[in-house]
Amino acid sequence: MEHGDDLVLLSDGVTAAIADGRFLEILQSAPITLYVLQDDVDARGLAGQIADSVGRVSYTDFVRLTVKHAGQLAW
Repeated sequence: MEHGDDLVLLSDGVTAAIADGRFLEILQSAPITLYVLQDDVDARGLAGQIADSVGRVSYTDFVRLTVKHAGQLAW
């Protein structure tokens, strides 16, 4: 990943954004902006556990980010 990239964690991937977690530390060492899909966080009951440094996005925000990075999608 490169400077200016955005990473949206989806589904069970949102667990990587749990505060003080091993995966969060790794992700935050990259020059990226990190987001979680809020509906997936809520569905897993993790609302109070996600690090404050991680952005929370709605489906509408997710679509905006998808358009912004149309050529850079990875699943």
